[in-house]
Amino acid sequence: MKGAVIVAAAFAAILFGVSNEATAADLVARIDVSSQTMTVKKHGRVLYTWRVSTARKGYITPRGTYRPQRMHRMWYSRKYHMSPMPYSIFFRGGYAIHGTNAVRRLGRPASHGCVRLKTPNAARFYAMVKDVGPANTRIVVVN
Repeated sequence: MKGAVIVAAAFAAILFGVSNEATAADLVARIDVSSQTMTVKKHGRVLYTWRVSTARKGYITPRGTYRPQRMHRMWYSRKYHMSPMPYSIFFRGGYAIHGTNAVRRLGRPASHGCVRLKTPNAARFYAMVKDVGPANTRIVVVN
């Protein structure tokens, strides 16, 4: 039985482009930069697919698999003129998933590298991460 689980996890990794570490997590947010979407899975079941905005030309959204490093109900970017970043979940240095009011730009690259989504969706994801814990959450950014 253990072998079947390993094979299933490897198959999922190949099929969905996520690492075994991510497939073992309780909560996985998969950000697809090419489609500008974020799919949220809990225990392997898709709960949400949301439109996002990632880095516009001249900036990057880092690819890879991450754990949330820190969370802030409200954060203000010192680097970008104290811009509000509600429900911020930082996953690599200054890169975060967070809410935005610039909802007309969702679905196309528009940020300085963060992953932006509608503020109610950011609040929902933030609550889910708090519920399962950052250690049991993976953020996977792919092309």
